[in-house]
Amino acid sequence: MNKAYAQLPIGIAVVGTGFGQKVHIPGFQAHPQTRVVAVYHRNIDKAKALAQAHDITYACDRITDIVSLPEVQAVSISTPPFLHYEMAKTVLEAGKHLLLEKPVTLNVDQAKELYQLAQEKGVIATVDFEFRFVPGWQLFYELLSQGYVGSKRLIKIDWLGSSRADATRPWNWYSRQDQGGGALGSLGSHSFDYIHWLFGSVRRLNAHLSTAIQQRPDPVTKELISVDSDDTCMVMLELADGTPCQITISAVVHAKRTHWLEVYGDRGTLVLGSENQKDYIHGFHVWSSQPGSPLTEVEIPNHLLFPKNHADGRVSAFIRLVDQWVQGISQNETIVPSLREGIYSQLLMDLSHQSNKTSKWVDVPKLEEFIK
Repeated sequence: MNKAYAQLPIGIAVVGTGFGQKVHIPGFQAHPQTRVVAVYHRNIDKAKALAQAHDITYACDRITDIVSLPEVQAVSISTPPFLHYEMAKTVLEAGKHLLLEKPVTLNVDQAKELYQLAQEKGVIATVDFEFRFVPGWQLFYELLSQGYVGSKRLIKIDWLGSSRADATRPWNWYSRQDQGGGALGSLGSHSFDYIHWLFGSVRRLNAHLSTAIQQRPDPVTKELISVDSDDTCMVMLELADGTPCQITISAVVHAKRTHWLEVYGDRGTLVLGSENQKDYIHGFHVWSSQPGSPLTEVEIPNHLLFPKNHADGRVSAFIRLVDQWVQGISQNETIVPSLREGIYSQLLMDLSHQSNKTSKWVDVPKLEEFIK
């Protein structure tokens, strides 16, 4: 890719009008090197209305039309998970760069196929694992890398929320396991990625998934429909270095401590947490202590802070991901997170479902061997 092209705004098509409209479109429009030129919705009238509202040139109701536009160099996909594989495959086969929401696919075989296709086509693909780009999380990573806790002895993660706590919330794809619904997919996919990022590979796992609200009303008829996706999951991990890690995730509880990560070692303790009920990006603080000393908050250094705090914290983190993606496209270099990281997250989710069904510990293959 020549330098002249690299300086031009990259033409982006946004596929998905829920999270896409709330986060992707404002994020791309705020970035100086990206320009949203097309938007997709399966209903062409809604696509046109969205395009008009956001001053976007093209509105399409077919992915093939999106990728055939010469102005489109890259595509972001934020549709429900069961649509990801076919849409992403069409994008990659057309030689377009890809930004994909998590979970990347419905199973790890699909994720591997997308990764291999991106490699073959020589395009830059990334996954929106947002926590890698949040100031408090980046500070946490730095302190861990510096060996603050010493030899790790225990990792404990709680991610508790009430987004699905209302039993009258209508039934939709989220209620179906076969369409990628459930707390494990929506939240566990993030947790599995940041565990890999912060602590390394997993040796084995044991998972228990449950559904507290087992029926939800049909959005039209109001009749109750069975829910077969999980809304609470508990996972025990043994990391490659032997460290035990406990994860508790729920989307149906009212908790003050919404997202908390604790690491205990022989030399110190690190805690990362947020009590922000409405924004899962803003509000994280970091505390540290050495044996015998109380927890003390660690100030987040200026070089890690967001240059601009958007009202919706997801936009702030997303822009950082886009910045890295743009650099990868401009320099034709693979970035992290890529679909490779998406494979690992999906692998751990698949194995969690397997463990839940068998009520047994499951060994996790090494990623390097798995993607050969």
